[in-house]
Amino acid sequence: MASLAEVGGEKSLLLSCAPCASRVSVEVESGRSSAKQNCTVVLCVGEELNKVAYWILIAVCSKDSLFARFPPEKNRYHLYVSYACPWAHRTLITRELKGLQGIISVNVVDWYLDAKGWSFTTPDKKPGTTIDEVNGADYLMDLYKKADPDYNARATVPTLWDKKTGTIVSNESSEIIRFLYTEFDDLIDAKYRGITYYPEELASQIDELNSWTYDEINNGVYKTGFAQTQDAYDEHVQRVFNGLDKVEALLERSGGPYILGTTLTETDIRLYPTIVRFDPVYVQHFKCNIRMIRDGYPHIHKWLRNLYWNHDAFKNTTNFEHIKYHYTKSHLQYNPFGITPAGPVPNILPL
Repeated sequence: MASLAEVGGEKSLLLSCAPCASRVSVEVESGRSSAKQNCTVVLCVGEELNKVAYWILIAVCSKDSLFARFPPEKNRYHLYVSYACPWAHRTLITRELKGLQGIISVNVVDWYLDAKGWSFTTPDKKPGTTIDEVNGADYLMDLYKKADPDYNARATVPTLWDKKTGTIVSNESSEIIRFLYTEFDDLIDAKYRGITYYPEELASQIDELNSWTYDEINNGVYKTGFAQTQDAYDEHVQRVFNGLDKVEALLERSGGPYILGTTLTETDIRLYPTIVRFDPVYVQHFKCNIRMIRDGYPHIHKWLRNLYWNHDAFKNTTNFEHIKYHYTKSHLQYNPFGITPAGPVPNILPL
């Protein structure tokens, strides 16, 4: 399926909602992508070299053909997400920003991640969750096996499913959100059409911001929390706060209300899920405790509260119970008794 040529970066704990820490050079040749392609793709934290997530490779290496193979249609696509996962959170925000609720359906997995991976339950047992209404699966892995019986990597969220062909479109959040906000304009209400979160005049700035905010903040909190030596922790926690310092300075210069001034962009969508989890979870659970957002970063704090309180797509998709329960009760190697802290109170402050 894929041969790995080189890998960099450090290994860490294997999780089913985890960022990507390493970049690998790969050569892809498959039924979905007949031509061999050399490309750079992220490799998920803790992933063994022979278990690269197939759909991430395809999404990154053949984006144009991805969209060609999966044309926009109403009720064809289905998102599998966790409210706890920041990477899945991006897709939920984008789906609502573009008014796609009636076009792309969603199911929400249990916030608890057990040894077999993400599972489905009922809302009477776990409020905010759903059963798998498309395939009737008990575990997300069942869907990966349905799409590819030989699949032996992890089943991750978000997963975009094609109901027509019964397969996975992509499980890479950055590709899914662009698919959602670029490909469905002919099917949505007129007020959502033409809205892009990657305007051409800001494209280079967005690319640059996405690169370092991912490395230093989105992924940085995980590298800090999963550090297994004091030196690794010291290095990564400092990078997290260096990144936050840069975002704070950028917001101060731009005047807000968004990262790049008056235009809401993909960078806001990608950064928000990490920042909204920072004070409630990452400060204590991942030991990112040099400063809290609410006390140490006034411009980021204002940006965060503006998105949450003034944009329904951000507020409606933020489930603090799922977020806090997932991290504190699933990561028992870091929190052995599964105790969920009461604070901070409130989870997010008013404007």
